[in-house]
Amino acid sequence: MADPATYRPKTGEIPTAPGVYRFRDEHGRIIYVGKAKNLRSRLNSYFANPSGLMPKTRAMVHTAAGVEWTVVGTELEALQLEYTWIKEFNPRFNIMFRDDKSYPYLAVTMGEKYPRAQVMRGDRRKDTRYFGPFYPAKAIRETLDTLLRVFPVRTCSSGVFKRAERTGRPCLLGYIDKCAAPCVGRISPEDHRQLAAELCDFMAGEGKRFISSLEKEMQAAVSELDYETAARLRDDISALRKVFERNNVVLSEDTDADIFALEEDELEASAQVFHVRGGRIRGQRGWVVEKVEDNDTADLVEHLIQQVYGEANSTDRIPRQVLVPVLPPNTEELAEWLHGLRGARVDIRVPMRGDKKALMETVARNASDALRLHKSRRAGDITTRSAALQELQEALDLDAAPLRIECYDISHVSGTNVVASMVVAEDGLPKKSDYRKFSITGEAARDDTASMYDVISRRFRNYLAENADPAADPDAPQELPAERLDDGATDVQPLTDTLTPAPRTKFAYPPNLVVVDGGQPQVAAASKALADLGITDVQVVGLAKRLEEVWVPDSDFPVILPRASEALFLLQRIRDEAHRFAITFHRQKRGKSMTASLLDEVPGLGPAKRQALLKHFGSVKKLRAASEEELQQVPGIGPAMAANLRSRLADSSKAEAAPAVNMSTGEILET
Repeated sequence: MADPATYRPKTGEIPTAPGVYRFRDEHGRIIYVGKAKNLRSRLNSYFANPSGLMPKTRAMVHTAAGVEWTVVGTELEALQLEYTWIKEFNPRFNIMFRDDKSYPYLAVTMGEKYPRAQVMRGDRRKDTRYFGPFYPAKAIRETLDTLLRVFPVRTCSSGVFKRAERTGRPCLLGYIDKCAAPCVGRISPEDHRQLAAELCDFMAGEGKRFISSLEKEMQAAVSELDYETAARLRDDISALRKVFERNNVVLSEDTDADIFALEEDELEASAQVFHVRGGRIRGQRGWVVEKVEDNDTADLVEHLIQQVYGEANSTDRIPRQVLVPVLPPNTEELAEWLHGLRGARVDIRVPMRGDKKALMETVARNASDALRLHKSRRAGDITTRSAALQELQEALDLDAAPLRIECYDISHVSGTNVVASMVVAEDGLPKKSDYRKFSITGEAARDDTASMYDVISRRFRNYLAENADPAADPDAPQELPAERLDDGATDVQPLTDTLTPAPRTKFAYPPNLVVVDGGQPQVAAASKALADLGITDVQVVGLAKRLEEVWVPDSDFPVILPRASEALFLLQRIRDEAHRFAITFHRQKRGKSMTASLLDEVPGLGPAKRQALLKHFGSVKKLRAASEEELQQVPGIGPAMAANLRSRLADSSKAEAAPAVNMSTGEILET
């Protein structure tokens, strides 16, 4: 890797004007393109203190071997030039939004002698009108099939069309009147083109005009007693209304807008857009991007607008309004750029209230679902998982790929109700049957490092005991109070039988890799626990949440995995699962302890009545919501006791519980 000091330009050589800069690697390839209002200020930020840069930026400046810049006159010119070069060179360190799926469009090939209506995906073609995108594909296919009743435009391929011309016989659609059959001369080329233009006008939002025209023709046919024609026109009107009203009006009919929303985490972001035309949702698109740049939401919005509308081949795809979750840094320049592309004003703004705000919340839910679906598919891909395990082996210098990974997390509220979780991943997939949860008390609960030492010691002490005495009684009490969990959240108590006791589930074989949620202190505590037990063949690492750094024992510097690497994604997913599992157990334990202490303070409420209350209502939430009449349904609870208990429950519900806090990071876990 190159030293940034070897190619750093002198400060006086860099102009202070706006411009676009490019970083090149040792082979001359452009690896990053950026723009700046002040080139000198921006470029100096890359070289002033490279060790203090974010991981991605630090990797970029060490990968580069040179930097160059181009001065432009205005920020708008910088915006345009930056987009042009990103599209041309596809730099590896720039954000590139890619469709999370290939969306279908209804396309009408107006450039052909006999225009053809079809469902198309992929790149745009010249002299072709596009409508959509539509999702799912079935929706547009059904729409086209319905429209052919009124606009019987050609839909066949060139081969089928030429064969019909040679034989003089149309295809099946020609026989059932869903094609005007220009192949056999039933309609002239001019009339067929007019028919295709009317189809385009209808899809462009002029449905009311065609429906009104057909209604007048139907009334005329009825007045002339031509009921067969009137019935056919009635069915045509019904078909057009079905298509025209398929998407409900969500905004006023004069609204043309694209509504964007983003959902992101540390590594990836999901973007969704609803295309609203004439007040109706005409289409939807989605993208998923790997965050190789250190950008906030506003920067992501700017890149998204650049790429979505920069690739638009027709101005009718750019609406009058672009609604975004946050305004991009260069809102005025982006609006001016879009104005130039569309030939009319484009308004970029954030909806604050009303129907547009509500619709944006719907788009945001779609973005969240898309990101979750993308991650689940990515986690389920065996090729991706294999690559992640191989990358982990190389990055951590392991003897073999970590086929079994265990991750530990500590959760508590200011040192009370301290719990820990252990989650397991085998071959990159969660193995929930091996999940464990720990209650931590006494001296081990004084801080996170002591808790981590205690948990690791308890887990591996049992492993050593089982390994030393494989014939030990499986029903004998074990030191570790661990319950088997089938769904990662609910305790499954072992079934007992007076004749044949069910064997308790043992710990599985030891992991190849232990991951702890935290930095150097947590890693040191886990390593010491293993060392004290004489275990030397299990690697320990820690994943620090703030910068996603991987810490290894006895090292002053973390291992920096690329932000888009599958290895980092795997570690992050396992760490987040351990975090979720620990929080779930912590909430359960805290709720039980709070309820128990509350019921203990009620005069006249003994152990039997407390147990009966908890058994009858089943949860703290239901107990708090119970009325006095419902409380009296519990055996032993009379009117006076119910009134006293209801009063104390109401008073306790008003007090706000302290938020759960991860004491190693300071992160508020719940409110």
